[in-house]
Amino acid sequence: MRKLILLLILGLSQAFADNFVYVIKIEGTINPATAEYISSSIRKAAEEGAECLIIELDTPGGLLESTRTIVKAILGAEIPVVVFVYPSGARAGSAGVFITLSAHIAAMAPGTNIGAAHPVGIGGMGDTSKVMEQKITNDAAAFVRTIAEKRNRNVKWAERAVRESISSTETEALKDSVIDLIARDLKDLLDKIDGKIVKIDSREKVLKTKDANVKFVEMNWRERLLALISDPNIAYILLLLGIYGILFELYNPGSIFPGVIGAICLILAFYSLQALPINYAGLALIILGIILLILEIKIVSHGLLTVGGAISLLLGSIMLINSPFELMQISLTVIITAVALTVLFFLFAIGMALKAQQRRPTTGKEALIGEVGIALTQFSPSKDGWATGQVRVHGEIWRAISRDKIEPNEEIVVRGVEGLTLKVEKVDRKE
Repeated sequence: MRKLILLLILGLSQAFADNFVYVIKIEGTINPATAEYISSSIRKAAEEGAECLIIELDTPGGLLESTRTIVKAILGAEIPVVVFVYPSGARAGSAGVFITLSAHIAAMAPGTNIGAAHPVGIGGMGDTSKVMEQKITNDAAAFVRTIAEKRNRNVKWAERAVRESISSTETEALKDSVIDLIARDLKDLLDKIDGKIVKIDSREKVLKTKDANVKFVEMNWRERLLALISDPNIAYILLLLGIYGILFELYNPGSIFPGVIGAICLILAFYSLQALPINYAGLALIILGIILLILEIKIVSHGLLTVGGAISLLLGSIMLINSPFELMQISLTVIITAVALTVLFFLFAIGMALKAQQRRPTTGKEALIGEVGIALTQFSPSKDGWATGQVRVHGEIWRAISRDKIEPNEEIVVRGVEGLTLKVEKVDRKE
């Protein structure tokens, strides 16, 4: 009997010890890396039997397609998902509205706000017509209405957040039934959601989060890599490095390493640019700038092509990312530094490579042409007009032919090479 009681106590303590929640932090823009991070965390939390997954959210917005992926993962989750707009000063802007509304439980910390979900510049819209913008807005409005209805939240507020870009504080959001509660911090949140009944598909789950163990889930190496290259500054640098590498390989065939690195950088850049709202006019200006800098090396323009290339590259770089979010724009410091380095790269690095290609050969038969040597024997023209003899060029003795009469020890200059025979002329000292 005593053993049975001990086993029962041990089992109960183990059960309480296993009571845990997963927590992930989302800061910055919503992109493919963020979508994968949230989706994989939901799966992991469900597989390991967590009470719930808590998403601490602070975002200005992001890509609509990535937002759809996240919402789909939350709505289809097998465990409760809690979105907590935290800490104070955080916001759930634009894409963050969709994510917060889709949660089983939506919470906000004091001093936070939610709203302004109009889809301008989201999802790589670029420069769209009014008709296309209206279509995208209508689609986003229908999407947010569906989410709000699914979670029994304020549908009218959700649609106004998309169409009118309204925004609310945490107290206003709670009053308007946009969120479920306000919590000071994570511990306060766990205490307040304890005992809440959450509906998951056709079943109900009672949350047991009070005094639960908290497990913070970090991004894995793949998600960190995707997040890194999704940064607009990194994407921009990868694009320029890719162009440098390919051009260097073209001007120096056989180098291999620059070409391989350039190709890898370009592929990564194309992935990054796919995940960002690209302005193709900006991309075209960058390509034009590169072309003008290349032409400067080949055409004497007294610096006009360089100036034009630098201006085109600068304007294209500024226009490249078409987004109202500061976090999704390229830093002006990065742009100015990159443009300056690019101009220097083309003027010096590739310029030196072209000069090296145009330099006269220093080895082989071609290197002998124009070289001066000494006649070792007398050259007396024969009936056919050619005279034969021997000369010393570069310290080597050669058989030579000439149409000039040349005396021993006279200087000669090589004018051609036929097999192992040199065509030479007598050096005219008057010249």
